[in-house]
Amino acid sequence: MDGNGRWARERGLARPAGHQAGARAVREAVEGALHAGVEVLTLFAFSHENWQRPQAEIDALMALLEEYIAKEAAELRREGVTVRMLGDLDRLAPSAREAVDRIEAHTAGGARLALNICLSYGARAEIVRAARRLAERVRDGALDLDAVTEANFATELYTAAWPDPDLLVRTSGEMRLSNF
Repeated sequence: MDGNGRWARERGLARPAGHQAGARAVREAVEGALHAGVEVLTLFAFSHENWQRPQAEIDALMALLEEYIAKEAAELRREGVTVRMLGDLDRLAPSAREAVDRIEAHTAGGARLALNICLSYGARAEIVRAARRLAERVRDGALDLDAVTEANFATELYTAAWPDPDLLVRTSGEMRLSNF
């Protein structure tokens, strides 16, 4: 989902047109994953750093998120897709957060595809969150410090219920991970 603004600029379009094209690309990616029998698909939609963009652009992106959820929720459920949003969701505007909660509840139990959408996500922030949660368990006596392992660290990650990724596709041709 990266590069929507660059895509639009290269075509002489406004940034919102790129974001709209990105939303259509989500539908195509989901359809392709379903057709190929992919079990888990994770898309990076909005990074932690994207909060630094102009407020008008953030507002437009959140409105697009809400529109996408309203438009696609029923079809995703019919297709057997479970949607999970991964990231610091507390930063979302109340209406966007309500839409996220709605689609997660509406699609819970889908068995064909787990669709994770990284929203307000940063890998470093996720690592800090997981480390803090483990530290709290140690502090509370629920976990011995010597028992802290990669395995129980992994249980605190957003993707604890899913296997590790097999493939990472970077769209837009950029050669960076954007804190993923």
